[in-house]
Amino acid sequence: MKETKFIVGIIILVLVIIGGSLWGIPKYRIYKQDLAGQANLRQQEWEKKIAIEEARALKESAILRAEAEIERAKGVAEANRIIGDSLKGNDEYLRYLWIDGLQTNEQQVIYIPTEAGLPILEAGKRY
Repeated sequence: MKETKFIVGIIILVLVIIGGSLWGIPKYRIYKQDLAGQANLRQQEWEKKIAIEEARALKESAILRAEAEIERAKGVAEANRIIGDSLKGNDEYLRYLWIDGLQTNEQQVIYIPTEAGLPILEAGKRY
């Protein structure tokens, strides 16, 4: 009789373990998928924040580059104004620069328009 109770106890224990497994394994799988989904959601939120910060950094960089370009253009404009002011009334110096440029630049070809407005092109160079 003791052996029968022991065997029945073991059978009941095995049935409880099997029943618990049949009930618990699907619940565990759902729990595991829920945790994986939450982790995936957090990862995507983090990646979105990173993308937003990168876009902000690119925007700020573009703004700063544009501001630097504006400042550079202001400097060039100021330099041009200073040069222009210094050349006003200096016709002789401008003529000198023009003649000097013509003499020093041997590779330059100057096309002079004719009556019809078409330039006379060189057919061949003669030396």
